[in-house]
Amino acid sequence: MKRLLAALALAAPAAFVGGAILAAAPIAGAEDKMADLGLAVGAKAPAIQVTTQAGAPATLADITGEKGVVLAFVRSADWCPFCKKQLEELNSISADLESRGYKLAALSYDSVDTLKGFADKKSLAYTLLSDPESKAIDAFDVRNKDAKGKRFEGIPHPIVFIIGADGVIKAKLFEEDYKVRPQPAAVLLAVDGLRAAG
Repeated sequence: MKRLLAALALAAPAAFVGGAILAAAPIAGAEDKMADLGLAVGAKAPAIQVTTQAGAPATLADITGEKGVVLAFVRSADWCPFCKKQLEELNSISADLESRGYKLAALSYDSVDTLKGFADKKSLAYTLLSDPESKAIDAFDVRNKDAKGKRFEGIPHPIVFIIGADGVIKAKLFEEDYKVRPQPAAVLLAVDGLRAAG
């Protein structure tokens, strides 16, 4: 398995915990372009206008809990088996995140109908967000520009951002290999690390 790349807004030194690398900056030695994937930790998250699987308009403020939001970008809930698995696995920590003051949401370029069908079929307890023109994907600078073919136009690199209630990106987690996703336990560990840091 490729190593998890994580960046956290913590004052603590890098640590290796439960298979996840947690650091105050992008992982040293990760020299490929993935090391700088997406907006930086410490950056203000952009304003976004997306649509929920229920067809309601949503902004970042709408999907943010008391402490913040865990926002996962996925390629597709329609055709990507790795994304489907990740979306199901994230459902297992939705209530845990909620109890910590964070809402959970996942964003893709899929249509509202596709997301509603998937969420209903899998009984997801969190919000899926539709961004069919990839405007939010581009705003977070996670569009996969190497993906070729009409089907892949506008897909994001899979990544999980943890955004504080103040709108600042506090952490981001992603794997070097798109077939592997940050485990729910690693997401909870990152949230708990941020909470412990104050």
